[in-house]
Amino acid sequence: MPGYRKLGRTSSQRKAMLRNLTTNLLYHGKIETTETRAKEIRKQAEKLITLAKKQKDNYETVTVTAKVPQKDGSGKRIKKEENGKKVTLYSEAPKSIKKDNPERLNARRKILSYLYPVLEVPADGRKKRQNTVNVDMANKMFDEIAPKYADRNGGYTRIIKLGPRKGDGAPMVIIELV
Repeated sequence: MPGYRKLGRTSSQRKAMLRNLTTNLLYHGKIETTETRAKEIRKQAEKLITLAKKQKDNYETVTVTAKVPQKDGSGKRIKKEENGKKVTLYSEAPKSIKKDNPERLNARRKILSYLYPVLEVPADGRKKRQNTVNVDMANKMFDEIAPKYADRNGGYTRIIKLGPRKGDGAPMVIIELV
């Protein structure tokens, strides 16, 4: 008897479906699916949350100098002519960044290897292509989800039963982060 449910799919289809459902659960906080899928998603989501929880504070803050373009009062870049070419003027500004320690970097890579990339689309629907933003799911895991469960030992998800689905009678549930 295998240690997982096959869900009536080939292995590649099953893995892709579970990765997609887990990504959506961690991004949105809750999703509606069938009971057997939810039980499989729970395993993966809890492993990823535990991994993020263990490494959430494993970084050091480093101050670096960044080149920032100088801008005039209207917000346009200031340009100066050098050797017949227009060149943007830059000034240096100190900036502090989080530098991952090796263990956290490994955890970040494991999280990103499992979760799919998420594109955040603006709510108004206009200029969809220009205003889409790539969401860094590893940062979301470390900065938002892991601190929420810092004092909790497992049991990060809850399954609420909804009843049978209208078409085929499959038991439907809502799986959500506690």
